[in-house]
Amino acid sequence: MAEVSLVEIEKTFRGKTTVIPNLNLQIEDGSFTVLVGPSGCGKSTLLRMIAGLETVTRGAIRIDGHDVTTAEPSDRDIAMVFQSYALYPHMTVARNIDFGMRLAKIPAQERQAKVDEAARLLNLEDLLQRKPSELSGGQRQRVAIGRAIVRNPGVFLFDEPLSNLDAALRNRMRVELAELHQRLKATMVYVTHDQIEAMTLADRIVVINAGKIEQVGPPMELYQRPETLFVAGFIGSPKMNLITGAVAEAYGATTLGVRPEHMEVDRDSGEWHGRIRVVEKLGSDAFAYVDSEQVGALTVRLPGDVDVKSGDTLYLTPHHERLHPFDREGMRLPDTVLVKARAIA
Repeated sequence: MAEVSLVEIEKTFRGKTTVIPNLNLQIEDGSFTVLVGPSGCGKSTLLRMIAGLETVTRGAIRIDGHDVTTAEPSDRDIAMVFQSYALYPHMTVARNIDFGMRLAKIPAQERQAKVDEAARLLNLEDLLQRKPSELSGGQRQRVAIGRAIVRNPGVFLFDEPLSNLDAALRNRMRVELAELHQRLKATMVYVTHDQIEAMTLADRIVVINAGKIEQVGPPMELYQRPETLFVAGFIGSPKMNLITGAVAEAYGATTLGVRPEHMEVDRDSGEWHGRIRVVEKLGSDAFAYVDSEQVGALTVRLPGDVDVKSGDTLYLTPHHERLHPFDREGMRLPDTVLVKARAIA
């Protein structure tokens, strides 16, 4: 295990396009840290710089206290798992897993012990003699992870490893990765654009926007108290409702956020009202998409068995203690703003 320190990191391509302007980040030893953000925000570039696959324009990268800014990838005590599995099609699972060890001339007995341990951890014991073509996508990804495990690195780096899998398999692999982290207690840095992956896997999320860190913290801290308008709109599914205009101003804010589950719903009275455009039934939950004259379009979370339909009118009252006020620069305002607004009202 090892901690990773990024100090005043800057990345510029061709001396013109700056994708990461000045970034500082401390990744704790043994943490599962997820870098999340929209496509093109710089998260994969940042991961590749940690791995040594991209050069650093300015700043320093330290792994376990050692400056590795200019070190070769093989000298950084890291192992990387990519979106593509990069398995050798003519080799068995066992040979794919121990390929790097054979290149390093590790004795056969030691190699076999490490392959067996990795196979046990990843439920690959019955598949060791199969070729990649005989495996499912999830099994291939586990082989790629096994190849990383046997290196016993200080840091595991994952670059959107689940994006090629179908939805059901992604869900299962998320659970397996979380369990793997609990067993290995290793430092893991994981890149994704999927905020659901970030919320379910991470013990610490780093939200990146245009090469800059918007917020760092535990998943529920970001969900319950987003510090910027970007984080408020990015973290959570479905997204937070963001309200502007007179209603937001009445609460002392330029933009007012409220999550779909943080509104009381009534048929007869409430602070806001509107007509339902569409209802999505998802089993345990339902989501009503409401058009309100006072606040605009809203998404409302309801019980899955609720008896509502398109065209119905709903009255909504927000949970005032769960509102999120933001200023014109998109920064969170103190909660005292809401308290004062309620007192005046």
